[in-house]
Amino acid sequence: MQDLDAIVADAAAQFAAASDPAGLEQVKARFLGRQGRLTELLKGLGRLAPQDKREAGARINQAKDAIEAMLVERRAELARAALEARLAEEALDVTLPGRDRGRGSIHPVIRTWQRIEAIFRSIGFDVADGPEIETDWYNFTALNNPENHPARSMQDTFYVEEKDSTGLPLLLRTHTSPMQVRYARMHRPPIKVIAPGRTYRVDSDATHSPMFHQVEGLWIDEDISFADLKGVYTDFLRRFFETDDLRVRFRPSFFPFTEPSAEIDMAFEDGRWLEISGAGQVHPTVVRNFGLDPERYIGFAFGSGLERLTMLRYGIGDLRLFFEGDLRFLRQFA
Repeated sequence: MQDLDAIVADAAAQFAAASDPAGLEQVKARFLGRQGRLTELLKGLGRLAPQDKREAGARINQAKDAIEAMLVERRAELARAALEARLAEEALDVTLPGRDRGRGSIHPVIRTWQRIEAIFRSIGFDVADGPEIETDWYNFTALNNPENHPARSMQDTFYVEEKDSTGLPLLLRTHTSPMQVRYARMHRPPIKVIAPGRTYRVDSDATHSPMFHQVEGLWIDEDISFADLKGVYTDFLRRFFETDDLRVRFRPSFFPFTEPSAEIDMAFEDGRWLEISGAGQVHPTVVRNFGLDPERYIGFAFGSGLERLTMLRYGIGDLRLFFEGDLRFLRQFA
């Protein structure tokens, strides 16, 4: 039988000479493969006497264990060498400045929302929030909108498939006025509240969007006049635009939920007037739907689009820019 110590030494030398995993596996086959040197020795055990067979088999197995242990060690050495080489190639210069992930900022419309809340809170108004999917009663009926009012049309309003508990349709609210009703039915006068939030209408162009933001205001008490409405809203505009040199006019108009009603316009330096809000004295029917006596309580309400106020404050000409997510536009407000 061949000198097993010499075979083990030869295997050690060839394993050490293998420079990559593929070469190492080829060397392994020379000793432990089907035609390997130790495999051939094991095959020859059948020709030996029983006593010699046991002794030779034990020696061969010892040699095999030694070679397999060297093989495992060499594999680990080659793996460590490969990892070290890769790390050396991909080394990072830790002295380089880090990559800034960038900072977010408040969206211009939300910035307007926050500014409006701060102004009205400073004069004693609460801020109310409520559901964007509304019932027919809160969105229309409670606000003195008759059943044939155009705002109920499928062409003008987003309805949903579900019905309320009475079987009447549900819809995406077309204004935040329903929150005036909800708030008034949960609080006793005096009532001073604004309701900012998202609203929905089937409309889309440079100055209109199917989803937009609105703020509604309501002041109900025993002795509130149209003069209070003019004073509150004019003061709000002057504080919002940060100028006392602001011309505001109240132009007669019509809304089902107020009587008398007015459109509120603001003048520009070139003499143009732009409508920025609808307002008026709350209609007695609406006061009654608040759960209050219209003979005792009176008040005013107004509604303004946040996008329009934002466009005027920052000189933006296209409302669609607010919803496109273009960072070149939004970074201007960071």
